[in-house]
Amino acid sequence: MRIDKYLKISRLIKRRTIANQACDNERVSVNGRVVRASYDVKPGDIVEIRFGAKTLKVRVLEVPEHAGRAESRLLYEEIRE
Repeated sequence: MRIDKYLKISRLIKRRTIANQACDNERVSVNGRVVRASYDVKPGDIVEIRFGAKTLKVRVLEVPEHAGRAESRLLYEEIRE
């Protein structure tokens, strides 16, 4: 699944177009590398999203095609440093 779609389904970013823009502006990296919106996400990937001065770091646990609001939180785990 594309990273922009994953960010929307997991509700890390509210809209897919905003997720796409974040990738275009080099605010999203996977496993330490800046990625484009078309990057294929896999379980085990470490995704970092920069929101201004704050950075959110998560580990991908699942990559389903559809997820409801209740399941969206189970798709990743937050990594705190």
